[in-house]
Amino acid sequence: MKNRVIVLMGPAGAGKSSVASYIEEKWGIPQVITHTTRAKRIGETDGVDYYFESKASFETKHFLESVNYGGHRYGSSIEGLKRGFEKAPFVSIVLDTKGGQTYEERLGEQAWLWYVTVSNVAELRSRLIARGDDEKAIVQRLSSAEFKRDLALPKAFENKALVIKNDDWEKTKQAIDAQLSKEQND
Repeated sequence: MKNRVIVLMGPAGAGKSSVASYIEEKWGIPQVITHTTRAKRIGETDGVDYYFESKASFETKHFLESVNYGGHRYGSSIEGLKRGFEKAPFVSIVLDTKGGQTYEERLGEQAWLWYVTVSNVAELRSRLIARGDDEKAIVQRLSSAEFKRDLALPKAFENKALVIKNDDWEKTKQAIDAQLSKEQND
């Protein structure tokens, strides 16, 4: 099997990280660890959830893509992708839609685009609160241009990206399982 990366995109709170965790646990598809300058949330571990960077250390990495989001820097490095492929030929990564576009441009068919969303946008705020995000950070994130951009599937991804509506976690897992079973059998 050639190396392939599932690119998980969508608005904050839609469940991209939950999908990444699920496909790692059930399907053995490890997540590529990305970098950020934001502070760790309760329960997060450096080198597991993200590589937590200072502004200075962030600048020393070789990024495929990086973005400012909610006042913090995020990015995926070439080294991080290579480390992922050392674990398995099939990996996942959580990105915003702009990062997904970069992956599609740079990796072509090696990038399998998945857009994770919800039917009710108001649900996203509740999910951000439930996961323990700071209220001020939530307000900042929900009002950001990047969040607003990621609320909709980019036109460039129509008929290319798999759209996953994450309104009901059990149905979401069934949809994921159906896709990955089909992929394994092709």
